[in-house]
Amino acid sequence: MDSFTAQQASALTRCTPHQLRYWDKVDLVGPSIQSSDGRPGRRRLYSFRDLVALRVVKSLLDNGMSVQRVRRAWDYLRRTASMDEHLASVRLVTDGQTIFRIAQDEGELLDALRDGQLAFFVAINEITKSVEEDVTKFELDREHFLDMLRRVEDDVKSELEAIES
Repeated sequence: MDSFTAQQASALTRCTPHQLRYWDKVDLVGPSIQSSDGRPGRRRLYSFRDLVALRVVKSLLDNGMSVQRVRRAWDYLRRTASMDEHLASVRLVTDGQTIFRIAQDEGELLDALRDGQLAFFVAINEITKSVEEDVTKFELDREHFLDMLRRVEDDVKSELEAIES
C-alpha cells in the first residue's frame, strides 16, 4: 500500500480526524501524497513517512510540548534531514522544555528549537568504555613494570650471592 486515507491515518496514528485536519491546515504535518487543498470531497492521502511524522508529533504533544515548540522542531528537522535519511534513524530527546536531535554519529546533541545549536552532550557509556580501557592499560603497564622490577631484584640478588660466595 503506497498511500493511506485520512481515516486510515487516523486509525494507524491514533490521531483524531480533527487533529489531522488542523495539523494539515496549520502546515505542521500534512499529507505528502495528496492534500485536499481546502476543497471538499478531495481525499487527503498520507505516505508511510507521514504516518511516522504524525505519531512523533502526537507523542511530543501528548508529553507536554507546545504546538509552537513542536512546529519549530519539526521545521528544523524538515530543513536539515535529507530525503535519503530514514525518519527511523532520527533520534529525538526532550527534557520537557526543548527537543534535541542526536546527530547520526551520536557524538553531538543538537537543539532542534534553536536551529540545531550544539548542546552539551555527555555519552556516559563512551566515557565508561574509555575509562575501562585506560584502567586495563594501566593495569597491564603496572604488571609489566612490577615484572621488570622483580627481574632486576632477582638479578641484583644473584649478583650479591655471587659476590658473597
